[in-house]
Order: sequence, then C-alpha cells, then structure tokens
Amino acid sequence: MTGTAALTMAGRSLRISRRSPDALIAALMLPVMLMLIFVYFFGGAIDTGTAYVTYVVPGAMLLCAGFGAASTAVSVADDMKNGIVDRLRSLDVGGVPVLAGHVTASVVRNLVSTALVLAVALAIGFRPRASAPAYLAAAGLLVAYITAISWLAATLGLLAKSPEAAGGFTFLMMFLPYPSSAFVPIGTMPSWLHGFAGHQPLTPVIESLRALLLDRPAGNAPWTALAWCAAITALAVTLAGVLFRRRTR
Repeated sequence: MTGTAALTMAGRSLRISRRSPDALIAALMLPVMLMLIFVYFFGGAIDTGTAYVTYVVPGAMLLCAGFGAASTAVSVADDMKNGIVDRLRSLDVGGVPVLAGHVTASVVRNLVSTALVLAVALAIGFRPRASAPAYLAAAGLLVAYITAISWLAATLGLLAKSPEAAGGFTFLMMFLPYPSSAFVPIGTMPSWLHGFAGHQPLTPVIESLRALLLDRPAGNAPWTALAWCAAITALAVTLAGVLFRRRTR
C-alpha cells in the first residue's frame, strides 16, 4: 500500500513538473549551459592532463543533480504551505508516501537531465571507454547520489517555512561541486582548501564516476562514495520523518 501510494505521489509530482515547462526547461538546460561555458570559455586555460570535456563531465552530472534537487525542496515546501498534505492525510496517505513520491520524481527528472548532459558531452567530444559492468556501476552510483541528495532536499523543504526559503536552503547543494575535483584538480586550489575539497562527499563520487567512465583505477573511491550516499540518505530520511510529524501535528 505504501509503495503504491508513493508511486501515485511520484506521478503527481511529475505531472506538476510537466505543467511548468519553463521551470522544467531551465532545470534541464542550465547544467548543459554551465558545462558548455566551462568547456569553451575556461577549458583552454585549465590543465587537467586530458581534454577538458573528458575531465569535467562527471562534475557536470553532479551539478545537474544539485539543480534538480533544488526543485524538490521547493515542491515539498509548497505542499506543506498550501495545505495539500492535510488533504492527503485525510485520505490516509502518510508522510512516507508523500516524501518518497517527491524523491522518486526527483530521481526520474535528474536521470533525464543527466542523460541530456551526457548526450551533449558526447556531441562535443566526450569519449568514455567504460566496459558494460563499469557503465552499470557508474549508473548505480549516480542513482545512489541522486537519491541521497533528493532526500536531503526534501528535508530542507520541510525545514523551510516557504518555497522561497527552500530555494535558498538548497544553495549549499548547488555550491558543493565547485570546491571539489569537479572542475579543476584539487592540487591547483589554495592549500588551505585542500583538506575540505579532498574529503567532502562529492569528491569521491566524482572521482569514482571519472574512473569508471574512463576505465581507470578507482581505488577505494567508489566505496567511500557509497558510504557517503548511504549516510546522507539515512540521516535525511530520519530527519524528514521527524520534521514531517512535527509539521503535521
């Protein structure tokens, strides 16, 4: 019953997205435009030891997920503000299906936008060399990351008192790819930033995707990335449950 309700709520969220084509187009196109800006405006000045488009694609994928998750936070905050949650609860729809529906819709939207980023990257010169198992591993890791950041966004949406505030809360998720290995090697950053950039959650995810897609040794990065994703998901799900109960008493 809970799973069916969650799928129903996910369908509702996707239909709402379809009815806002301007916001959907912006969410799809902004990561693509940022990737093109980095590749064509800055790529020639950045030495990564390889073609810059090859280096930057994993980071662009995660940047894409950050923008997509921001809309999830806004959607959750909007539902809490406009009273739809109270109506759903009167129909015996609990908090888990409501939030899981938003998260499921976020994962679907983010996978579509990530596929678009990858298609544009292939068109401008990105040439992955992964085997079939490596592609599957990269896809699985990407889904794990998108799920984690979507649950985190849903939690921020519950914390916010308005959709506008929810959009502001998600700034950190959209900022995190920059102080990481997404767009420049960490060694080129100021020394005081190395510790944070090397150990924040996004760096092992990016390094894992880069290694898997380019058929390079990944070391322990995938396990570190999965551990971060699991920890963020577990924390966000727990906090979301507590916050939802407090907001709907």
